[in-house]
Amino acid sequence: MTELTFIVAPGEDDRLIKTILRARGVSVRLTNQLKRVPGGMRLNGGAVARTIDPVKAGDVLTLRIPEDAETLEAIDFPLDIVYEDGDLLVVDKPPTLPMHPSHNHQGDTLANAVAAHLAKKGAQAAFRAAGRLDKGTSGLVVCCLHSYAASRLNGRVEKIYFALAHGEYHGAGTFKNVLYRPFAHRTLRACRDYDDPRAPGDETAVTHWEALGYREGISLLRVRLETGRTHQIRAHFAHHGTPLLGDDYYGAPPREEPGHFLHCGAVKFIHPVTGEDMQLETALPERFVKMTKLFRLSINDN
Repeated sequence: MTELTFIVAPGEDDRLIKTILRARGVSVRLTNQLKRVPGGMRLNGGAVARTIDPVKAGDVLTLRIPEDAETLEAIDFPLDIVYEDGDLLVVDKPPTLPMHPSHNHQGDTLANAVAAHLAKKGAQAAFRAAGRLDKGTSGLVVCCLHSYAASRLNGRVEKIYFALAHGEYHGAGTFKNVLYRPFAHRTLRACRDYDDPRAPGDETAVTHWEALGYREGISLLRVRLETGRTHQIRAHFAHHGTPLLGDDYYGAPPREEPGHFLHCGAVKFIHPVTGEDMQLETALPERFVKMTKLFRLSINDN
């Protein structure tokens, strides 16, 4: 059970309860759900029967969000936890771990591992990630432990990635075009220019990159997304003839170790409940470190 408390501000006199809740980021869906939960919504300690009633400055609204009734199967394996509280769980995902169960992956996913971690603490929650990472991509994943946190963080997590790409990059730049699916039955993405009518698609994709080093045909880059499309970074670099190292799905030569060289090394966001500015970082994984020794650099040098 998660409890949230909101105090009505002086300028909010006579506003409706539902208006106050919407201003705090509480969705209509969650509001309707809490109406059906005994004690789910209270005003100054008393039960709320109607959300169309007005409030006064200083009134205290309390929401009690119940745990999710249905969750994924809990399958225990190690998690690298970077941050945890009653609202969020931030983990450093290895490249071999898929996010969600699928036809090819049943049980061996981050979602199952998170369920097992929560079960050990006597808790349960649906798996709600504020932005997903592809299988093969490593790094930070922000998991929201209730629907309010998920709603507040949707599209509001800034991620900094580190990538190794074939080809020579210097300075900084931006990729901007449209992503589309050339094959309906595959997740593969391709790029087209805005004025090219030969391919469908209307997902504008903007990727900002900064070169950190170049050696022996490989560039080390810091990457920031302005939009968050499926396979965006991988498709953009492949489109420019410089696929990520190890990304044979996008035309790179295959390597022995699994995964492509893309790592979410930092996240920034405002905590959905406390309002605190959050900035979390994680080190490059060992396979990345071995390669970046070529550049005599680490992500902490910049």
